[in-house]
Amino acid sequence: MGRVLIQFDPEYFLDKEKVTDSKDREILLKEVFHSPYWKQMDEGKLDETEMYEKIIDKIPDHLHDVAERLQFHWWEPLLPVEGMKELVRELKKKGYGIYLLSNASVSQRHYWPTFSCSDCFDGVVVSAFEKCIKPDPRIYQILLERYDLKPEECIFIDDAPANIEAAERLGITGHLFINADTLIQFLKKEGVL
Repeated sequence: MGRVLIQFDPEYFLDKEKVTDSKDREILLKEVFHSPYWKQMDEGKLDETEMYEKIIDKIPDHLHDVAERLQFHWWEPLLPVEGMKELVRELKKKGYGIYLLSNASVSQRHYWPTFSCSDCFDGVVVSAFEKCIKPDPRIYQILLERYDLKPEECIFIDDAPANIEAAERLGITGHLFINADTLIQFLKKEGVL
């Protein structure tokens, strides 16, 4: 989802919050987005409030409001990756099943419906609810079994090479996402478009 379907760029989020001081930016990146607690949210071990309580004492008082907005509202507004909502709609129109497999926290259920083509998805598997994250093979198996999918009939698109490799070990065709144009070329080569 992040960096494939929706924009997820912590530097952009800091710009949006008008954080210009380099030390403030460094603190917020370290304590919010690059915190080990962020991964724990994706693993379903913490929710946003629990993470916030763990990080707030490490953040200077003058950044508390910004840290809170970054923690709880980074996704407002939810911006699509250029060309992807159109591609998703085109694939859906052609009759393909479209599924989301994402490392994300429990708040995903709140922002996902605001994504402009979330209605095109036939199923969703989110790591926090499954208590395992990509590239753990179990999460791919959950997707395949829950939606009765055959690995050899699936194409998995992700921005992380390790996640692609894990899918391919299960017999799923993988594509490392760079942008919508290269994905379209790949899908044409595969005979999908």
